Amino acid sequence: MQLTEEKQQATLKSYKKVGLIGGLAAGLVVICLVAAGKGQVPIAPAEVAGSLLHRLGLDLGPLPSAAQGENALWLVRFPRVVLAVIVGASLGCAGALMQGVFGNPLAEPGVVGVSSGAAVGAAAAIVSGVTVLGAWSTAAAAFAGGIITTFLVYAMSRSAGRTEVVTLVLTGVAVNATAGALLGLLMFLTDDDGVRAIAFWQLGSLAQATWGAVAVAGPCAIAGLAVAALCARRLDLLALGERPARHLGVDTERLRITAIVATALLTASAVAFTGIISFVGLVVPHLIRMVAGPGHRVLIPASALGGAVIVVTGDLIARTAIDYQELPLGVLTAVVGGPAFFWLLRRTRARAGGWG
Repeated sequence: MQLTEEKQQATLKSYKKVGLIGGLAAGLVVICLVAAGKGQVPIAPAEVAGSLLHRLGLDLGPLPSAAQGENALWLVRFPRVVLAVIVGASLGCAGALMQGVFGNPLAEPGVVGVSSGAAVGAAAAIVSGVTVLGAWSTAAAAFAGGIITTFLVYAMSRSAGRTEVVTLVLTGVAVNATAGALLGLLMFLTDDDGVRAIAFWQLGSLAQATWGAVAVAGPCAIAGLAVAALCARRLDLLALGERPARHLGVDTERLRITAIVATALLTASAVAFTGIISFVGLVVPHLIRMVAGPGHRVLIPASALGGAVIVVTGDLIARTAIDYQELPLGVLTAVVGGPAFFWLLRRTRARAGGWG
């Protein structure tokens, strides 16, 4: 009898997890159709879907009836929505990966210095005026800064062929503080236009989204998501503790390196084109864990979908809340994410006595 009840509960949990991923995927499709239709040239979601289907060779649905509707969709809104999906999925997945590999609920991509390193790289490009890669110079410098900082943190925290989690986190804190000081110095050295450009980049925005940015960030995101999915089972074993995981055949050091590289790739490619978008990687995995539990085989894809939903929704609000004005997306996610994380903190403390 007890065995039957346990089997029923396991089946129910399985359906719940499948329903969560299916619900998030369906929600993402809906919010993308709505987001693509909102703007100075309003287009109905059915017309947005029709335009997409016609481009795919399916003669289904109505085409946009508004003048310049097709151009507004394919030149401005679709690149922006697709980049928002890529950025949100990358940040959500990177957050779940970091929390899993560190075994720390406060871990996020910023812990290993990706975001701050990218900010320093972007600021250095703005202040120096280097334009070797044309309009891509700032994004390329941000990507390089994020990757270099991540490997710097890892190299500084590694000793005798091993990396302690606490040392890695504290090294990340120190490098983040140093990056903050470098940003302040660069803003001091540049002129007013440079200060405004650096401040705008730090606030986060998808206003510069193009198909070119999608073509660069998309493959990086796909590679990072694939690596994260392959690490899911070993992350579940690592959650038992480092020593038990080793006894079960997990090379914890290799897993840690793989996770850090995947996080750097996901986060650096995301923030390179958008600036810093905070709290997505920290809050989304916690919200998903409340529904799906701690198993990474569901947590990682669900966090990616949840992050995409949050960023697409946030960007929609940022550009439509005030007529002819656009709110900084990074500020909006911080304004919502900060209180949401505080609520999670209070909830966990009330129910489980805290996170340890």
